[in-house]
Amino acid sequence: MNRAFSRKKDKTWMHTPEALSKHYIPYNAKFLGSTEVEQPKGTEVVRDAVRKLKFARHIKKSEGQKIPKVELQISIYGVKILEPKTKEVQHNCQLHRISFCADDKTDKRIFTFICKDSESNKHLCYVFDSEKCAEEITLTIGQAFNLAYRKFLESGGKDVETRKQIAGLQKRIQDLETENTELKNRVQDLENQLRITQVSTSPAGSVPPKSPSTDIFDMIPFSPVSHQSSIPTPNGTQPPPIPSRSTEIKRDLFGAEPFDPFNCGAGDFPPDIQSKLDEMQRQRWRGSKWD
Repeated sequence: MNRAFSRKKDKTWMHTPEALSKHYIPYNAKFLGSTEVEQPKGTEVVRDAVRKLKFARHIKKSEGQKIPKVELQISIYGVKILEPKTKEVQHNCQLHRISFCADDKTDKRIFTFICKDSESNKHLCYVFDSEKCAEEITLTIGQAFNLAYRKFLESGGKDVETRKQIAGLQKRIQDLETENTELKNRVQDLENQLRITQVSTSPAGSVPPKSPSTDIFDMIPFSPVSHQSSIPTPNGTQPPPIPSRSTEIKRDLFGAEPFDPFNCGAGDFPPDIQSKLDEMQRQRWRGSKWD
């Protein structure tokens, strides 16, 4: 039965008109989800929706998923469904789009309402689980309908049109904020890609050449394979080439030929030394002959 619209007129409502018209009434509940229904109202319609969502939640619970908690903000402008911690609006169900509201008599924790989606124009049934406030939430939505209807009669219908325009502007602002966030993320991705491209296309040999290492006296170490002719002198001229050594005549450090006592002529030594050298020469000749 539609409890939101069957409140007796001789009974007072639970909240003051100012609380719903100028502010909102908050409630905490678990959100089982929403599902499309074929009709905008009807007890059997919401029962089928509740049965369907309960089964889906039972499957997700067996997989370890918990039922998400939400905050409901009820006013004469509609019912907002928010994330409790971040206060992010997940669904904004405008009051003039809500066609049916009821709490489940077989399960005191369940309450539902049917709302026409502003984009797809489909009727969606929203199902909630509140352990203690299911009936109270349903009556609060009914009071919001009552106050909105009175305000409609007092304004001659202009107030409803104004609320529709405001709701449309709010929806447009929300879409623009979402689009702006997406554009910021896209720009950040492009900047990261550009930075990666610049690093990958830089030449591998762009490292500045290292100057030749020097020793403790600031001198370049000697290298036998280095060409000294390629190193310019301080005045800018090339040093003279190093003369190649002759393989025929071997000379010592001072440029003189190595000493050979057997090549020295007679008379260069005293007689006693010369006779010994001659004897050594004969022995050397005999040894080479026998060899």
